[in-house]
Parts: sequence; C-alpha cells; structure tokens
Amino acid sequence: MTDGALRPLRADARQNREKILAAAVRVFTTEGLDAHLERIAKEAGVGSATLYRNFPTREALVEAVYRNEVAQLCDAAPALLAQQPPAEALRAWTRRFLDYVTAKHGMIDALRAIAATGNSPYGHSREMIQAALTSLMDACTAAGAIRTDIRPADIGAALEGIALTSGGAEHRQQAERLLDLTLDGLTVRPPGTPATAGSGVGGVPGKDTF
Repeated sequence: MTDGALRPLRADARQNREKILAAAVRVFTTEGLDAHLERIAKEAGVGSATLYRNFPTREALVEAVYRNEVAQLCDAAPALLAQQPPAEALRAWTRRFLDYVTAKHGMIDALRAIAATGNSPYGHSREMIQAALTSLMDACTAAGAIRTDIRPADIGAALEGIALTSGGAEHRQQAERLLDLTLDGLTVRPPGTPATAGSGVGGVPGKDTF
C-alpha cells in the first residue's frame, strides 16, 4: 500500500464523500436503482466528476452506501446509551434500524448482484448489528427494564421477520406497529398487568435485512 493510500482524506474531500453517501441513501430509498448517478451528484451538491472520483461505478457507490449505513446503525447504539435511559435507547435504535432497512430495500437488487460476483458487500454486517442489539438489550436487562428470558437472537429474528413483510418505505406505519407489539412483549410489568400495544419499549426492521 502506498503512502498516498494511507493518507486520510482532506476535510473538503471527506465532506464531499459524506454528502454523496447521504444523498445516495435518499435517492435510492425513493427511486431505487433506476436513479441516475448524476441525480445523486446534484442532490449532494457536487459535480459528477467528484462523484465518479469517489465512486467510479454504481456498484462501488452501492457497496459504500450499504457499509456506511451499517456502520452508522451500529455506532448509534453506544451513542444512544450515553444519552438516554436503556429502554429509550433501545426504542430509538430500532427506529433507526427501520431507516436502515428501508434504505437497503432500495438497493437490494444491486447488493445481490454484487454478492453474485463473489464480492460480498455484506461483510460481517449481521454480526455487527447483532452485537449492537445485544449491547442495548444487556443495558436494558441490567436496568430491570426488560424480561431476562428473551435473547437478543430472538429479537433479531423478530426484526428480520418484520423487515421481510414491512421493510419498504410504503409499509413504515405497519412496520412500526408490529415493532411496538414486539417490544411491548419485552417490558417487565407487575403480575396481572395487561400488555398494551405501544406501551413498551417501541420502534422497528432484516435475512436479507441485516
């Protein structure tokens, strides 16, 4: 690897890259893979040359967007726990999970095409997301906010199921209702207290999801 490859991006170059990734998420989410890269460049406020300098192919952009979304989702877990009580942090994180799934939904065909070439864009995303969810649930358990007989893998499977049936942006409200029901079942209540949808920890959606 050359010294240039090790050198970090200049601040302006880094900002341009971040703007392109953020714009690509918005455009892919609303327009899918039919979106033109020039449209993404315009949305990001950069020239086409800048976009292609960072991402020479559509596949390179899609993979970078996906990996960035995974990283942001996982990094949100400790940040939320530092700012909010564990139950509220879990609720907020699951809403971000739904945003991640919706963005992935718009790129899924391209991600599958990339994976079919043998260059899997997914990496260790499933393990990373499961670890983030585990940290949130461990904090909730330590705070006495959720039941202790439910494993993170169980909630992860529930999130995948919700995402498979309600992962698209057009199904957001349904996905949130299903997630409210799921998280409500985690809540610790006094014996004999009935469960009420939406009164628990609350928020959303990933096999293709993670």
